[in-house]
Amino acid sequence: MIAEPERRGRALAGFFLEVEPRLFGDLADSPALPPTPDPAERERRRREWQCFALYACVRGLVAAGGFNRETARAIDALHDQVMAAWAGETSLEPIERRRARVAERYAEYGSIGQEGGAAGAASVTARLGAAAARHLAAPSGGEDALAEVAGGLHEALAEGAAEAVRRGA
Repeated sequence: MIAEPERRGRALAGFFLEVEPRLFGDLADSPALPPTPDPAERERRRREWQCFALYACVRGLVAAGGFNRETARAIDALHDQVMAAWAGETSLEPIERRRARVAERYAEYGSIGQEGGAAGAASVTARLGAAAARHLAAPSGGEDALAEVAGGLHEALAEGAAEAVRRGA
């Protein structure tokens, strides 16, 4: 595992910034996400996916290192690096609004992860996928198929993030 927490977080940020756009492309091209000709709607969907994918990377960090002070430092470094990259993008959305959306989604996704204790753990992927699908598909609907795809991508990304941190890649 990458020993130094800040380096661990920065490395995972690089992983996120490389993988997230491709996964969104796969999601946007899948029949699960209704197509949209509106560039603003596609961008809104992308921002929602980014929150969900970033949360998956946080779950991966926790899975790899447990939840402790070092992991908290790694999470801070991950967010600092990603936010710096986002701030450098040309976007009509201010970075403060993006930070606020990330915080809102983390609160929602975190509460979903804590619901139901051990019994809820078996369905957390489905419940997280359903929540993300509501944000991604709104207002067009079609969340059922999207929930399964989004949940699966999220879980794969969390596992990939954990493995990248463990291997030091």
